[in-house]
Amino acid sequence: MSADAQEAALREGLAALALTLPDAAVRQLLDYLDALVQWNRVYNLTAVREPGDMLTHHLLDSLAVVGPLRRQLAGQGAQRHDGVRVLDVGSGGGLPGVVLAIACPDLHVTCVDAVAKKAAFVAQVAARLRLPRLRGLHARVESLREAYDVVCSRAFASLVDFTAWSRHALAPNGVWMAMKGRVPHDELAALPATIEVFHVEPLTVPGLGAQRCLVWMRSAPAESP
Repeated sequence: MSADAQEAALREGLAALALTLPDAAVRQLLDYLDALVQWNRVYNLTAVREPGDMLTHHLLDSLAVVGPLRRQLAGQGAQRHDGVRVLDVGSGGGLPGVVLAIACPDLHVTCVDAVAKKAAFVAQVAARLRLPRLRGLHARVESLREAYDVVCSRAFASLVDFTAWSRHALAPNGVWMAMKGRVPHDELAALPATIEVFHVEPLTVPGLGAQRCLVWMRSAPAESP
């Protein structure tokens, strides 16, 4: 797929998602895709190899959560996202964290991964694309003690493990945002009473003929004595 074809496909996907991004952000997304392709040849960041497939399966798949995330933050009263901290758990090559940092540059996005080369790649992308509010962090999420307003993951772990491992990183009024394929009914049923699922919404990814959904969770209110 040529560079022009990539840009045309990306812009078509953005239109289908009803997302309006400045030209500079579109260029950053394409530069990120190029970096992902280059690094993947050596560091095996993703099993998806073809740039066209990466555009659909990674970029557009991640962009599909931008609208829901913006609505959630607006509903929480965060009309401006300055100061809103997002943690992308098991980020791998920076998905969806890097995409969120590009599409919503006012967010502070941390991509954490237990594999050093993946965190290093995100740090390199942050420098290359001049994204000062994006950082790559080499660590296990269980070790984090900083508080984040949104803790997200994409094909990382079961909902039980995801919430248990990242609980200490969730701010008191924070939310979990889990990107999933089909609605994971078994995983939802296995969640403890301390976790409240307050919304499950379908996602439509342009050019991807597979089911996607977004699971929103938060800590359940403590019961009165």
